[in-house]
Amino acid sequence: MFTGIVEERGEVVAVRDLADAARVTIAGPLVTSDAKQGDSIAVNGVCLTVVELGDGSFTADVMRETLVRSSLDKVAEGDVVNLERAAAVGQRFGGHIVQGHVDGTGALLSREPSEHWDLVRISLPAHLARYVVEKGSITVDGVSLTVVEVGPDWFTVSLIPETLRATTLGVRAPGDKVNLEVDVIAKYVEKLAGPHLAAPPRGDTGDSTEQQETPGE
Repeated sequence: MFTGIVEERGEVVAVRDLADAARVTIAGPLVTSDAKQGDSIAVNGVCLTVVELGDGSFTADVMRETLVRSSLDKVAEGDVVNLERAAAVGQRFGGHIVQGHVDGTGALLSREPSEHWDLVRISLPAHLARYVVEKGSITVDGVSLTVVEVGPDWFTVSLIPETLRATTLGVRAPGDKVNLEVDVIAKYVEKLAGPHLAAPPRGDTGDSTEQQETPGE
């Protein structure tokens, strides 16, 4: 589990195509400083497992499902990525509950810079729209953000100077693909409440043509 607070920007130093998978090596001195084989590290919001460690770098396997669901299918040597180690028990929880399980991708549509922050508009896939609400949480390329506004197929977020400085969102341009993870709590609520909302009220047969008693009969 992660919190969506990016610890450093790493650099992809190698990508090996395995036909239905990929093996990537990423330089990240901070996140590898205490890493062990088998640890989890989020790369642009995607939870990956460390399979090898080098001098300030780590290697991870990316399976086909992850390549299909995320922007890692286009990752290349030299790319800069957001990195975060898995959350430790007892630490401050600065973001929100992030699994590192990307739900889909969006595209950066526009950005409006101001003196102290940028307003960024991102496309929202139809199958994720119901989970995104104004002032709710969403993860964009591994960054925990608050939704400012929601449209039928887009949403906006405001990026403070620290986010612009410390993450890749500071250099994303219109047309760039970003990973999206919606709030997992919303998905669980939908799963649990769905059957009850769909069922007719207790004692209601659902027959709208029920015959009414006629007075005097």
